[in-house]
Amino acid sequence: MLTVLRKPIFMLFALLLLTVSCAERPVNPQILRTDPSGGYRLFTRPNYAMEGENAIVLAFSGGGMRAAAFSYGVLEFLRRTEITGPAGEKSRLLDNIGVITGVSGGSFTALAYGLYGDRLFEDYHSRFLKQDVQGEIMSRIFIPAYWSSLMSSHWGRSELAADYYDEVLFKGATFGELQKRKGPYVVVSATDISTGASLPFTQDYFDVLCSDLNAVRLSRAAAASSAVPVVLRPVTLNNYAGTCNFDVPDWIKPFFGYREPPRAASRVFRHLKEEGAFADARRPYLHVVDGGLSDNLGMRSVLDTLEIMEALHLLGRPTPYDHLRRIAVFVVNARSSPKTDWDRRESSPSTLKLMIKAAGVPIDYYSYEAMELLKDKQARWGTMRRIRQSPGFASAAKDPAFSTDLHTPDTEIYAIDVSFAALPDRKEFEYLNDLETSMVLTEEAVDRLRAAAGKAIMASAEFQRFLRDVGATIASAPPRSVPAAPVSQ
Repeated sequence: MLTVLRKPIFMLFALLLLTVSCAERPVNPQILRTDPSGGYRLFTRPNYAMEGENAIVLAFSGGGMRAAAFSYGVLEFLRRTEITGPAGEKSRLLDNIGVITGVSGGSFTALAYGLYGDRLFEDYHSRFLKQDVQGEIMSRIFIPAYWSSLMSSHWGRSELAADYYDEVLFKGATFGELQKRKGPYVVVSATDISTGASLPFTQDYFDVLCSDLNAVRLSRAAAASSAVPVVLRPVTLNNYAGTCNFDVPDWIKPFFGYREPPRAASRVFRHLKEEGAFADARRPYLHVVDGGLSDNLGMRSVLDTLEIMEALHLLGRPTPYDHLRRIAVFVVNARSSPKTDWDRRESSPSTLKLMIKAAGVPIDYYSYEAMELLKDKQARWGTMRRIRQSPGFASAAKDPAFSTDLHTPDTEIYAIDVSFAALPDRKEFEYLNDLETSMVLTEEAVDRLRAAAGKAIMASAEFQRFLRDVGATIASAPPRSVPAAPVSQ
């Protein structure tokens, strides 16, 4: 009798597998010729936001929904904060952002703001931040319509997640559409699981792959940047390296003329070699995962740019950033360290908890080092600038034995720490520091994260120094009215 009952169930299951077509993973298209003047690059932005003498850079860290909400709070603060310049002109700090980098949880807010601009503030918090994104994605695994696709070796949970992000947030938008938007240049990154190299979603990197980034959906970039290993499968990209006319940009070529690059460019040189590994035609597929594994602060491209500026300056070569007098870097770090009771128990933690902790410890240490590197760069440039401004420097510089190490850029760096540790309220710090990394938060947690971001910025001595140096006064004002065009439309 039991066998008789099982047969219809088995037949029904088999019928479902036959009738539901297996989804094909999206394929990033090939290009036969690169065009340095086109595609999603910093210097092709329609509203290039780094033309003035001051530049604001936002670096959004990983950390699941916690990072997405905290970075959104930074945008809210910058939106409602007006500065008055020396000539009396007023502008929102938000309108002065030149670049936003984002990894993992921070990539959602970065890409969404790049796509929607002010419209993001209509319903991003209710439509995405306060939703059980994690639960919704997991629930779809149990829907028969997805079973055949999930069993495919070419389509997994990350592609399912990308489709969900498309539904609720990005609405099918691609990098081609992002390119048409005015506003800051947004760079989100994933990690090449084979080499550990960071892979930013920019046309400069996709030129190496001989692929067209304009056709890639934003949701897929976000899914790749947040694809936590084990929990989610890697996102697969086609690599057509060697099939187009790709050549390294002119500003890179000076570095390859040295057996040992200038000391200031040593890390950049290593990263350039990592980028060159993507040009290996023997690697037709790249499998990428969470960007936080290689750069959880989203700081790598920022540090690389600063080191390139210094190295080219040392070589006496111009850079695209020589006009900048000040660069304010807001390092938005949503790192948390929830307390555990492991040391009070004889039994050891579960395998999953150990894996999460084992991955988190080196990420946290690397994040600390990245922030320290930024501060070191800030201190070095500042010291060298003061030496060059000192009496007698001009005559001393004519000596053939004069050290060229003093030839750093004249740009002032402001390392603005926006983290839970920067909060003056210790109780608030403890609450936020105890939030787990996941893609679901309570409404209270989301709202407290949003509010904490502005408090952390205002508590920053570096932020206050930046305002003084640009000759600005600050006043919090209500958000400006925007057309009623919510993200859902």
